[in-house]
Order: sequence, then structure tokens, then C-alpha cells
Amino acid sequence: MRPSAWPLIVAVGGALSLGACASMEATPDQLMPPGNPDGAPQPIADHDWFLDSDPDAASLVYGRVESDDVWLTLSCLRGSGRLELMRPADADRQPVIYLESGGETERFTGRIEASELFEHGEVIAEASTTPPVFQRFRRLGWLGLHDADGRALMVAHPASSGGVERFFAFCG
Repeated sequence: MRPSAWPLIVAVGGALSLGACASMEATPDQLMPPGNPDGAPQPIADHDWFLDSDPDAASLVYGRVESDDVWLTLSCLRGSGRLELMRPADADRQPVIYLESGGETERFTGRIEASELFEHGEVIAEASTTPPVFQRFRRLGWLGLHDADGRALMVAHPASSGGVERFFAFCG
């Protein structure tokens, strides 16, 4: 991804008042939702997907608004068909972003860069918008993120679920 996308990521980070370290923990209700016959994961009350865009670039960030709690950022340039993925690095500093959605999984290997926001740096990887895991995410509105601590589900709330589709339509 061109360096010009980084100012957008920084702007989204500032808008969300991001700080030091992410904390990912899926709750039991998320994994086995009561009264949900289709088994779809449920959103976390204070976490969501946030879309930010300008005419040339867009970011989709999962975390808690006005906090340092960011789990994953996807960004792109308009119509590029390419994504830049970023997550906080774990203490083991493995440069992998492992995602799932609706039975599809994908590992994206990248690099670790120093970060003022995250203690162990950030994992940055690139991908096309076409892998099945992203197509499922577009349809289902959730991604699972695997890391050294396990698996966390990032589920869009009904009010923000349209932002996922708008993001991928923007990216191409």
C-alpha cells in the first residue's frame, strides 16, 4: 500500500482516541449466543466496526470508541482491490494476521513495525479484497481474529453492518 494511506490510519486512530495496547477477549455469550438458532456470533456491547473514508482512502477499524482498545484495522485506496491489515503485535511478535469468517480462514504474513500505540509494535500485512474470508465478512458482518491469546470475534452491530459493505465497495 502506498505510504499516503498512513495519514488516514493515523486520523482514524486519533478520532477513536487510541492509546497503548489492545485487549481481545471473546465472551462466552459471543461464542454460544443464547436464543440464536443460526449460531451466528453476537456483537460485544462496547465494541464495533468504525468506517472512515475520504475521497481517496478508507479504513474499517474494530475496537471500542474513545479508547486504546483496537483489535484490527483494514485500509485501502479507492478502487485498488488491495487491503492493508494491521493488528497489535503479541509478545511473541509473530508477523501473522489469522482471520476467519463463516467457515473460511486465511493467514496473512506481514511484518512487524514499531508503534507508539502498541507495546509490542503492530503487525502489518497486505491482501487482495477477494479471498473467501473477506467475501464472507462482507455477507456476514463478522471476522474472527486468532492470536497468541486465542480467538476473538469482531461482530458488527446492526447499525454499523452497512459500513462493512460500503468499505469493500469503496476498495473494489
